[in-house]
Order: sequence, then structure tokens, then C-alpha cells
Amino acid sequence: MQSDHVTLAFAAALLLSLATKLWLNTRQMRHVALHRNTVPPAFAGTVTLEAHQRAADYTLAKGRLGLFATAFSSLLLLAWTLLGGLDALNLWLVDNVLPAWGPMVYQLALLAAFTLIGTLLELPLDAYSTFRIEQRFGFNRMTWKLWLVDMAKGAAVGTLIGLPLAAVILWIMGASGGLWWLYAWVTWVGFNLLLLVLYPTVIAPMFNKFEPLPDEALKQRVQALMQRCGFAAKGLFVMDGSKRSAHANAYFTGLGAAKRVVFFDTLLQRLTPAEVEAVLAHELGHFKHKHVLKRMVGIFAFSLAGLALLGWLAGQSGFYAGLGVQPNIAAPNHALALLLFMMALPPFTFFISPVAAYFSRRDEFQADAYASAQADGAHLASALLKLHEDNAATLTPDPVYVRFYYSHPPASERLAALPAPAALAPQPSFNSPATA
Repeated sequence: MQSDHVTLAFAAALLLSLATKLWLNTRQMRHVALHRNTVPPAFAGTVTLEAHQRAADYTLAKGRLGLFATAFSSLLLLAWTLLGGLDALNLWLVDNVLPAWGPMVYQLALLAAFTLIGTLLELPLDAYSTFRIEQRFGFNRMTWKLWLVDMAKGAAVGTLIGLPLAAVILWIMGASGGLWWLYAWVTWVGFNLLLLVLYPTVIAPMFNKFEPLPDEALKQRVQALMQRCGFAAKGLFVMDGSKRSAHANAYFTGLGAAKRVVFFDTLLQRLTPAEVEAVLAHELGHFKHKHVLKRMVGIFAFSLAGLALLGWLAGQSGFYAGLGVQPNIAAPNHALALLLFMMALPPFTFFISPVAAYFSRRDEFQADAYASAQADGAHLASALLKLHEDNAATLTPDPVYVRFYYSHPPASERLAALPAPAALAPQPSFNSPATA
């Protein structure tokens, strides 16, 4: 493999993906701004002009930040690779860590230092998003103290979980010969399955409080729905999502018999019991159609192909040199290979994201249809309208942007697919910017 071919392919993918992202973002912003002053006819009786304009302004604010973040991340990627950032960091660690601590500590230090530097460089964007944009539109409920505490907890959890996993993967890469990628994949899959079991009871409670659903009537209603759908869960819980944000959600977590149903407290404050039931029926639809399982299998299959490719690339000197890094002579290159692969892959895989988005939107339509059969399509429609409005989701996204990025169909398409005419019957308007 010639290094100049690698450099050319990577630079072309990076520039083309950057240009495409900027083009899509500007299309989205122009389209939303053009329709800002007119509520779409399908929502004229349900969404006020004030709420519609608020959603447009929120989308535009996020879009402007997105333009900067896209350009910044591309420049950062270029700095790490072709401009020599990773090479310089690696050489420093080879000189200062490897002689004293040995190959494994050196490789873990390289992964940790790269992660730490990247996180610190991106912190200002996260802070601006949280304390300027989310704050401006009434969504943020985090204090600076909580934001810093969350960051510290996340770093601690990432270190306690990530470093041992990285050490095992690096050991496998060095000790398992040419098929290391297969053994590494088995290890990675096992780790993810274990994490699904541990997350609800060990990790998530570090960040949020989870209490049993206190509303007995709603609890009985939800349990009756799950019984009709043949779904078993270990418990129904309410999460204090309002501690951080006014956005609302509900989700399933866990694996097998350890699955839990989790409602954001903001969701329960906003929706009626019938609407909560319809939203939960939608989530049950994903399980009924095995969307979660299929998505998990797809991710595992994609990761297997990726690791197999890395297994070949890791032995090619042109792979390293073509991405701005000189491979080590007296030290292992496994951590270098992992980092370079993780950085180089996204500019190429970006162009298949519309395919993943398409299948995700298809799954959402199927889940909506299932919810309409098990609950009430009209209540699902009214819940979707409330959630769209409370989350300030634009009703007029650019069609090309939707096809490329949206994992969920736009509100107009989702409501049009629900049973008519009840699904689109006028509902009361909601305008509170601070609740969801």
C-alpha cells in the first residue's frame, strides 16, 4: 500500500464530506428560514405561529453552531493526521513513557492523552450549546456545577471501563496473531452485552435518580398494554430528566429479563395518560418488529467488517505514513492503528449515512403503525405534536437534509401515515418553552 495513495484518498474523502455537510446544513437553514413565518397547512389548527417561529429559530441557532462545529472538527482531524499532531504526541510518549513504563502503559497513555486533548478542545462547543442555545430557548436546567460534575463522572466512568477494555484489546492485538481482529470482535461484543446489563442498575444511577412510577392508575394502564403486547419488564421507573433539560423522552434499557421502562419526569408532566400509553406502544413496536435486535446485529456485523479491515491495514506501513504518522520501530503500533482507523473511517462512512437513516425512518413508521393498533392513533398524534412543539423541532425541514440525516420521519410524514382523520384532528395548542 503506497502512502501517497492513502493520503490522497483520505484528503479527498475529508474534503468531500466536509463540503457535503456544509451544503446540507446551509440548505436546511435556508429552507427553515424561508418557511419561518407560515405554519404548514397541516398544522394550522394545532400549532401557533409563535411556536412555529420558536422552532425555526432554535433550528437556525443550532444550525449556525453546527456549521462552525463541522468546520472545526474537520480542521482538528486534519491537524491530528496529515499535519502531524498524532505523530508528535506519539513521539513524545515513545521518548518519555515507553522507556520507563513499558509497551502496554505507553499504548494506554497514547489512547488516554488523545481522548483527553480531544475532549478539552471540544468542551467550549458543548458549553456554548448548553449554556447559550439551550438556555436561550428554555431547555437547559443544568448549572455550571452540575455540568462540571457530570463531566468528571463521565471521565471517571470512561476511565474505569474504557482503559481495562482497551488493555484487553491491545493485548489481543499483540498476542493473537493474524486473527486478532476476530478475537477482539468477540471481546467487544461480549463487553457491549455486559454493558447493556450493567447500565440500568450501575451506570445510569450515577447521573440520574430513578424512582418507581408513582401513578398507580398509569402503572396499571402501562402494565395492561405490555401484557397485551407480550412484553415483560423488570420495572417502571421515572427519571429526573428535568434536572438537566426540559426535553422529554421515554425509553427501554437493559437486556432480556432485566429490561426496564424509563419515563422522563418531563414526559409525564406534559402528556396525558392516554398519550403516554401511545408513546410507550410506539416503543413496544420497536421490540415487536425486532428493530432493536436487528440494529444491534447490524452494528456487530459492521464492527466485524471494520476490525477485519483494520487487521489488514495495521500491517501496512503506508497506512500510517499516508495519514501523517511514522510507525514505531521499537514499540508496538496497535494503539496507533486503532486511533488512525477511528479517525480515518468517518469521512468515508459518512456517505452511507443516508442508508442507515432510511432504515431508521422505516422502523419508526412501523412502530407508529403498531402503536396505532395497540393504543390510539389520535393520542399518538397529539403526543407527537406536543413533543415536537416542546422540543422545538421544526415542522419545515429541508427534504434533502431529512433524507440524509433524519433518523425519525418529519412530523408531517409521521402524522400523515397515522389513521385519518382522527390523527390530524385539531388539538389544543401548547406554547410553554420551558416544559416538555
